[in-house]
Amino acid sequence: MLPDLLSFTMVVIALALIFDFINGFHDAANAISTIVATKVLKPWQAVCWSAFFNFIAFFFISTGVAKTVGSGLIDLSFVTTEVIAAGLVAGIAWNLITWWWGMPASSSHTLVGALAGAACGHVLMTTDVNPIGIYYGAAWGKLLAFIFIAPAVGFFLGFIIMRGTRWLQYKYRRRPWNKFYKGAQLASCALLSFNHGGNDAQKTAGVIATAMVAGGYMSQDNFHVPDWALFSAYVAIALGTLMGGWRIVKTLGYKLTKLRPVHGFSAEMGAAGSIALATGLHLPISTTLTTTGAIVGVGAARGQDRVTWSVFRRVMLVWAVTLPTSFAMGLVLIIASVLVGRMV
Repeated sequence: MLPDLLSFTMVVIALALIFDFINGFHDAANAISTIVATKVLKPWQAVCWSAFFNFIAFFFISTGVAKTVGSGLIDLSFVTTEVIAAGLVAGIAWNLITWWWGMPASSSHTLVGALAGAACGHVLMTTDVNPIGIYYGAAWGKLLAFIFIAPAVGFFLGFIIMRGTRWLQYKYRRRPWNKFYKGAQLASCALLSFNHGGNDAQKTAGVIATAMVAGGYMSQDNFHVPDWALFSAYVAIALGTLMGGWRIVKTLGYKLTKLRPVHGFSAEMGAAGSIALATGLHLPISTTLTTTGAIVGVGAARGQDRVTWSVFRRVMLVWAVTLPTSFAMGLVLIIASVLVGRMV
């Protein structure tokens, strides 16, 4: 194996873990925004609680999502280490941009879109193959469907759970419900963090396995996700979660709707249920938008005027442009890389 290929493969793996780390602090708001907004935990307690459950998903969740991202979306014959590097750089850039804006964008759609764009650019610049043919249509169909389904399921579950809790509070008015939901929210936050780690960390592990194939360290026919790649991905996302991502916490926890412990519990349970469904189907989904949908569902269950719809519209705008923007960024980066390589 050529030393330069080995070293570049290591660079790509490092980029994947950097993306995962940024994913952690970018998407930490998914799990901690409600529990911080309701003052059940202090911010530093919330990130430690969430990071712990992000990580322990490593011991319980299968590698279905990792295999989908790593080998189930794009024909690996057309994926090189340069393609993966361009996709990761584009994904990192878009995550940082949306974090700076304080907007909850999907790290999953960012990663998948950027890698797809980079692969498309590589095929256009180096082969005569129609780039449409490098994508697995059935897998993309399910992925694109769940872009819409997962937030809708989060909204529906958040709405239904909120209505159910309101009924219980009305029926048993003398119970100390606020104290109960403060304790219950610890469990719901843990469940949401567990499912967030179980879905999002796998995406990075899948990309690392793809880099191993592209670098010649694994055959395409023997594609698998090494344990060390999974472990590294879970560690990286947990460390990123410890960093907080407070800009997005403010948007989800304070600006969309006002939250008390019962509302935080309902939103977290709704989001966790939707994410668990997608993970069970081996699909990478937007945990961010699913959580947003659940929070809005909780707000809507209390009355339409309880949701700040102007903030919701801005979130939806970022959601709509994330996949095409990251695709374009990956495409431009790989084309620029090929052109520079030809001039050198």
